[in-house]
Amino acid sequence: MGMISEFKQFAMRGNVIDLAVGVVIGAAFGKIVTALVNEVIMPPIGLMIGGIDFSAWKWVLRAAEPGHAEVAIAIGSFINTIIQFLIITLAIFIMVRGINKLVKPKPADATPPPAPAPEVQLLTEIRDLLKK
Repeated sequence: MGMISEFKQFAMRGNVIDLAVGVVIGAAFGKIVTALVNEVIMPPIGLMIGGIDFSAWKWVLRAAEPGHAEVAIAIGSFINTIIQFLIITLAIFIMVRGINKLVKPKPADATPPPAPAPEVQLLTEIRDLLKK
């Protein structure tokens, strides 16, 4: 019974639950960004450069033959993924920046610095006497 209670204590910690919520929201946000890039951003860009469907843009290394599948580098899919990454990175940057503005910096401690060691204090007095 001890292992089950330890697991329950571990699973019910705030950090684990927050992480789970973050993963679920992140996955949903990723789907939204994928749809935004594939369905909203890339079609006009493809139209501007000659009606290219970016998701189908590829560099064929070997055409499909009987018994062999096509070998191609999916350039369009890669470009879509890069754009998705940039959008997600921008959104996270904006979110973190907003959170940093909401979290006010802690005021500096009003405690005075510790007194210097007796040797340092004596050397300071000697220096001051030599200046005079």
